Amino acid sequence: MALTEHNPGARAGGGGNMTALTDMVSVAKGALKRGDIVMAAGIMLIVVGLILPLPPMLLDMMLGLNVTISVLILMVVLFIEKPLELSSYPTILLITTLLRLSLNMASTRLILTQGHEGTAAAGHVIEAFAGFVMGGDFIIGVIVYAILTIVNFKVITAGSGRIAEVAARFTLDAMPGKQMAIDADLSAGMIDETTARAKRKELEDESAFFGSMDGASKFVKGDAVAGLMIMFINIIGGVSLAVLRYDMPILQALDTFTKLTIGDGLVSQIPALVISISAGFLVSKAGTGGSTDKAVVGQLTNHISALGLSAGAIGLLALMPGMPMLPFLPVIAAVGAAAYYLPKVRAKKEAAEAEAAAAEAAGMGGGPGGGAAPVADEPISTALAIDLIRLELGYGLLSLINQPQAGSHRLTDQIKGLRRQIAGEVGFVMPAVRIQDNLQLPPNSYIIRVKEIEAGRGDIRPNMLLVMDPRGEAMSLPGEQTVEPTFGLPAIWIEPGYREEALFKGYTVVDPSTVITTHLTELIKDNMPELLSFTETQKLLDELDKEHQKLIADVVPAQITVGGLQRVLQNLLAERVSVRDLATILEGVSEAASQTRSITQITEHVRTRLARQICDANINEMGVIPLVTLSPEWEQAFAESLVGDGDDRQLTMAPSRLQQFITSVRQTFERHAMMGETPVLLTSPLIRPFVRSIVERFRPATVVMSQNEIHPKARIKTLGQI
Repeated sequence: MALTEHNPGARAGGGGNMTALTDMVSVAKGALKRGDIVMAAGIMLIVVGLILPLPPMLLDMMLGLNVTISVLILMVVLFIEKPLELSSYPTILLITTLLRLSLNMASTRLILTQGHEGTAAAGHVIEAFAGFVMGGDFIIGVIVYAILTIVNFKVITAGSGRIAEVAARFTLDAMPGKQMAIDADLSAGMIDETTARAKRKELEDESAFFGSMDGASKFVKGDAVAGLMIMFINIIGGVSLAVLRYDMPILQALDTFTKLTIGDGLVSQIPALVISISAGFLVSKAGTGGSTDKAVVGQLTNHISALGLSAGAIGLLALMPGMPMLPFLPVIAAVGAAAYYLPKVRAKKEAAEAEAAAAEAAGMGGGPGGGAAPVADEPISTALAIDLIRLELGYGLLSLINQPQAGSHRLTDQIKGLRRQIAGEVGFVMPAVRIQDNLQLPPNSYIIRVKEIEAGRGDIRPNMLLVMDPRGEAMSLPGEQTVEPTFGLPAIWIEPGYREEALFKGYTVVDPSTVITTHLTELIKDNMPELLSFTETQKLLDELDKEHQKLIADVVPAQITVGGLQRVLQNLLAERVSVRDLATILEGVSEAASQTRSITQITEHVRTRLARQICDANINEMGVIPLVTLSPEWEQAFAESLVGDGDDRQLTMAPSRLQQFITSVRQTFERHAMMGETPVLLTSPLIRPFVRSIVERFRPATVVMSQNEIHPKARIKTLGQI
């Protein structure tokens, strides 16, 4: 019974140990699933290796790992297609450099403390390198180590660093142009937003990569210098310790510690050389595509005549008196065979590709007899295409697209927001704005073109802020006096550091991108009638809600054509009346078209149907519409000056009388503007379009309304009379 009772207890204890072991394995598996924890632990072990001693067996394993990592990096670099596929290379370079320094410290500690025991004191890997490379002679080892270090430090690393430096510089210089090309393609509709975002990300990664590579090359240089210093420290310190403390003969001490030191240096320097070579391959691959064999071998064998001449030149060299021919024969045979067979191989490949293209063309109906269809020239009609809206920038303003100053938005983002804003306010989507650079412009100038015709231009400072005083008073801030390009107001360009002071004084502060966007907004609103094409009008009808499709079918084209509706909408947009409520506009057109075919009279009736909208757009802060009315005398004068019917009706007022009217309107509105009021000119419905045609020539922003356009619930306030 005692034995029986004892066995379960023993099994229970064994089960507890197994449970603990299982828990430890589970924890280890969980940690391995967390790559960040493994990486952090590895870095900590490398740092600890700089401080704590390592046993020779563990040092051998770490040295083998170091060599393996260097070979793996080289192989990966040879097979990648683009440098950005290994964008983490600067980080890898730092980690491998830190690993080599940690191993150097561990081996140095073993060499100095146990070197007097023999060449196996620092492990068998160092001993093997010392015996194999040095051949038992430490002088040979010193020479080999010095040559490897010089090649790594002065040739490979220096060249790789220079390539990375130049690549980083040219990549950064080329970024604005590439960014503009992406934005131009996006504005033109050639690519979508996702593709543009991916291309911008690739540009940013490319510049960051070459910039990091420029700095990371300094790691390898510093590692080479540290290796030389460690070599001298190990030899001098080891020999001194062996002679003074362990009474070794000086020649024996010099031989032993030199072998250990050179072996240690070779174990570290050879992986460093391999990694430097991989860095050279990586940065020199920036302008080529494909893996290294395709990029190098493919381009070297691209010219058959060069291969033939090379084989002939090597043959002549082998025929020189005293020159051994046997070493050159395999090379001559290989190069000559390549020159002979490559044209045939390429001819077969081109014939196969031509047959495949012909078959594809025949399958698609490419031409009679199954032949390949001839490549069509670019149609000449592409030369006739025009940009509806184009923004041309001087090269000094490219930073507004790529890297705007702190606190401001990218110009392209503001233009996207502008399109959305105008669609909500006006009722149709404005055409895409094409942005391009213009080297013929001054660096800080821009031009806005509408249908290829210059509509406005300005001169701005990309790294400054524009300040205006809304009260129109003189501004007391240091800066460059200028004129705001949109409204022609006096302004000052100030440094960003004065922003808070300007805001404190109540000034309006605008960044350069907003200056351009505001100018673009006003020019688009001024030219909206031209931008509303027949196609856009049809698109507005097609995109109207389904419940209004019956209304469209009844009105267009039975009562008015699409072209006639386009003219009505253009008349509304010319006075900045939103056409977003297209259903109400169609209802007004349907009502007026049954009475008249005059586009002007149809437009006036539609404005009456939009009275609530027009009144809401012209109320002031007090919620009322400030009005300036025409006197009965002017009302009668305009009515008596109208001749003709329908669209042929014209105003025939005498020029002197018109000049008198213009003077009266200008004086009245300027007087109210000085009092802070922006009134609406109110007329009778009959003469409203003709009064507007006169007023828009000298005060285009003045709103002219008829009495029928005053909504019954609108609050009005009469300020004066003309």
